[in-house]
Amino acid sequence: LKKLSFFLFFISYFCILGQCCFFTCRLYEYHFIAENKSWSEAQRYCREKYTDLAKVFDMTDMSRLRNSTQNQGEAWIGLNNNTGGNRTWHWSLPGVEYIQNDSSWNLNGRQKWEPYPGNCGRKRDKRQIIEGCLCVFFSMYLIKEKKNWTQAQNYCRSNYTDLASGLDQVDGEEMEALFVGSVMSVWIGLFRDSWRWSDGSNFSFRYWDMQLFNDKQSNKTCAMTLLNRSGKWSSDECDKGKPFFCYDEKLILMKENKTWEEALDYCRAFHMSLVSITNPYQQRWVEERAKNASSPFVWLGLRYSCTLDLWFWINDKVVCYEKWSRGGKTEECGRAVGMQSGGQHEWVSQRDNETYNFFCFK
Repeated sequence: LKKLSFFLFFISYFCILGQCCFFTCRLYEYHFIAENKSWSEAQRYCREKYTDLAKVFDMTDMSRLRNSTQNQGEAWIGLNNNTGGNRTWHWSLPGVEYIQNDSSWNLNGRQKWEPYPGNCGRKRDKRQIIEGCLCVFFSMYLIKEKKNWTQAQNYCRSNYTDLASGLDQVDGEEMEALFVGSVMSVWIGLFRDSWRWSDGSNFSFRYWDMQLFNDKQSNKTCAMTLLNRSGKWSSDECDKGKPFFCYDEKLILMKENKTWEEALDYCRAFHMSLVSITNPYQQRWVEERAKNASSPFVWLGLRYSCTLDLWFWINDKVVCYEKWSRGGKTEECGRAVGMQSGGQHEWVSQRDNETYNFFCFK
């Protein structure tokens, strides 16, 4: 009993410090290929040798990308503008999916959105203008400084997390409280462009170097990272030869329904194990894959132990990060975690004899 108590204290102590969350397995790896190829040749190479040309989810990914090479030149990434000018709206904050909501687009209504100057979103009241932006970092912050949209995004990413993104933030109670007694026009994290990732994912993260990037240069439709300019991005003609980045997916969605035990046995037999999620970056990456599942939940490698009276990952990682749905955490024998394949992709404890799709880590 004393050993168990010490073990639980050890886990709690290090989770509070956040230390245990650093001992994680990568769900994907970047590879720098020091061969000059056109964008299409680079894409074909990456698809043959790895998964695809590199995609970038957030600033953490950008750091990993830059740290994977000593090269200081230009290199292709998997973003291209070969969509015929078809622009799509995105939220600036990675992992927040844009859902069309026409009732929010209202040029005359108080505290509604408007597209301005055509490809960026802001909240506006037409009687009096106090320009600024809304940043988020756990809470909402109103920055009363005049900046263009890109400057506002850079400011929020440097000092907080990002521009306010998603309906919960942009139309939520916290947002409304910031407007009490004020009439203002503020940038929110909504933008649209015609750029797409090579593997078809809808990651919204962009890291353009606005001094060099011109979205109207119709012949420069492939994106590159400028390693000598903090890794920021620009575009170039796709047939030019450059080195490039590939990414290698370590996460596999198995679209067949199995019980939790059957899923665990399958993953251990053919890959490594069921996937563990120990930080929000991994959660967001897994969420993107969960959207393609054919069952309402997808098994993760998290199970409840009656003996220890705690949740544990089957690879012995401590549960530091959690994303439980409200009322979804049931602590009893024979329970394991299924992630919602839709909605907010929250975790719900399920009886482990239910059958769902599952994630393997290879």
